[in-house]
Amino acid sequence: MRAPHLRPAASLSLMAVGIAVFLTGCTTPPVMQQGPVAPAPATSTTEPEAQVLTPRMAQEAEQLSRMATLQDRLYRVAAPLLIANADLCKGQARNLLGFTAKNRYSYPGNYNEAAHVAFGMGEHLQVTGVLAGSGAAQAGLKRGDRLLTAGGKKLPTGANASTTAGSVFGPLLAANSQLAMGIERDGDKRSLTVPVTRACGFGIELGNADNINAYNDGSRVMVTRGMIGFTRNDDELAYLLATGMAHNLLGHPASQRYAGTVGSIIDNLVKVQPDTSMLIGSGGIKAMSADSDVAADRLALYLAARAGYNIDGAAPFWKRLAATYPATVLNGFVANHPATAARLAGIEKATAEIKSKQSGKKALMP
Repeated sequence: MRAPHLRPAASLSLMAVGIAVFLTGCTTPPVMQQGPVAPAPATSTTEPEAQVLTPRMAQEAEQLSRMATLQDRLYRVAAPLLIANADLCKGQARNLLGFTAKNRYSYPGNYNEAAHVAFGMGEHLQVTGVLAGSGAAQAGLKRGDRLLTAGGKKLPTGANASTTAGSVFGPLLAANSQLAMGIERDGDKRSLTVPVTRACGFGIELGNADNINAYNDGSRVMVTRGMIGFTRNDDELAYLLATGMAHNLLGHPASQRYAGTVGSIIDNLVKVQPDTSMLIGSGGIKAMSADSDVAADRLALYLAARAGYNIDGAAPFWKRLAATYPATVLNGFVANHPATAARLAGIEKATAEIKSKQSGKKALMP
């Protein structure tokens, strides 16, 4: 029996929840390293096509597809923030190719089977997302492409492919400004030359929870499903991502001594079925000081403006968030960042500063 045909949104929105290969030229956590990402179903004949889709698998595939839609939006909004601000990221900028890749073994438990049967994920790493504006996008790499070689070296397959591919890509990216890659698309083998892109090296994560929050641990920025639903447009989502990046760049997770606590929360919430008991109360996170939040807000507005986002709505967004989910909501964003009045005053000042520089055609340097 052949697998039933899923509705288009599902069939085009497979994603994974294990480690992704976003391919930076170092050993630090790669940009967008985890979270659900949706590849197009592969059509190559070199991997066996799954034949049977059970009701349970269909339900799991649908769940993965819904998560993929949210992760795709995060990646799309994050792309200009990461690439346009590489010079401000300094020590946290990385060389990257600009794509994520996974195989069926990147999926936990039953989701492994659902990924294989519903979407044809197999032994080879398969492109699951391409960062807009990156070298991968420029070279024409597409979702669903199977990865065969990099720099003439065969790429790993099987259960450990996602974790071992980095050892192949890392040295190649560190030594080259572009990388020759062999791929398979629609059953045909092709060669691509992918330029290396310099970008901020932060992981961009989807939090699979409904609380209205966003987290950063020094190397990653996570926005929960609930918070994404609260945002009204991409500019508002960009404010959240830029704020998390700014806190990381300013070293606040380390100075506030919450990196380990938040890191554990992020590790948990990237799972398809996280332990939401970790979100009870404050989750062990200390409230951010007013000075630190004001400093991060100022830098975040520069990051957003440099990436082409409209910063006029920043103050209204944070004001609306504080009014809707005040600090008394213990697992919400404002509980962790309670200095709303100071933040709004700082945001208005920084916005005016940036607008003045834009009008005077001056460089947007904080």
